[in-house]
Amino acid sequence: MLAAGEFVDADGRPWTGDEEYQPHTFIWFHRELRAEPPVPFTETILYRDDRIVVADKPHFLSTIPRGRHVLESLVVRLRNRLDLPELGPAHRLDRLTAGVVLLTTQKRWRGAYQSLFERRVVHKTYRAIAPFGPALEFPLHLGGHIAKRRGSLQAELIADAPDNASTWLDLVERRGDWAEYRLIPHTGRTHQLRIQLNALGLPIVGDPLYPQVLDISIDDFTVPLRLLAESLEFVDPIDGAVRRFASDRRLDWPTTDAPRS
Repeated sequence: MLAAGEFVDADGRPWTGDEEYQPHTFIWFHRELRAEPPVPFTETILYRDDRIVVADKPHFLSTIPRGRHVLESLVVRLRNRLDLPELGPAHRLDRLTAGVVLLTTQKRWRGAYQSLFERRVVHKTYRAIAPFGPALEFPLHLGGHIAKRRGSLQAELIADAPDNASTWLDLVERRGDWAEYRLIPHTGRTHQLRIQLNALGLPIVGDPLYPQVLDISIDDFTVPLRLLAESLEFVDPIDGAVRRFASDRRLDWPTTDAPRS
């Protein structure tokens, strides 16, 4: 990369490696990217104005460029598609989760909309398909203390620790051994909905992490996690309008019987 002139200074001048050391100097380069298999599902635009874009993200598409997903991320796709180089998310949605994502068109708007999520004044609903829990009475409040340790793929529930996660769970529909649930989270811990349902003995269909970590290729797009960010509702911090956006996606029901414990 150095020989090819791919290390440049702030003026775009290639460096050769023979330069004398210069303190407080930034040198720029782009790391080589792997050939990313395209995610074979397409995002849709639910709403767009001068400040925000609301997208309906498919399963398997990262919200932001990270790790092994750069070009195949929602932000990069939409920056190119909409010609909005400053487009960025106001919050994040897991790569495996589909549904509604709020983005801002320019950096100057980002703080105002991000603060809605930081202050927990956005009303969010999710849908999930998991085994039916016949012994449960709905609606049901789910709590617990969730922690994510560095280097671990899974988050965990910590016993005898104060609650830091809160979700309301309700039954929407039952089909045999399976059920569709509505979840209303009041906090946003890592993997919160996935770990809380798994703790009930109701792991979400297609989850490669809970109850156990499965050895599945990161480029395997065959079995989606049946978790959908169904809707967002908030008061616009700029003009005071009440805004609500809902996904057009639906979760596919499994065709096999639920596992028996």
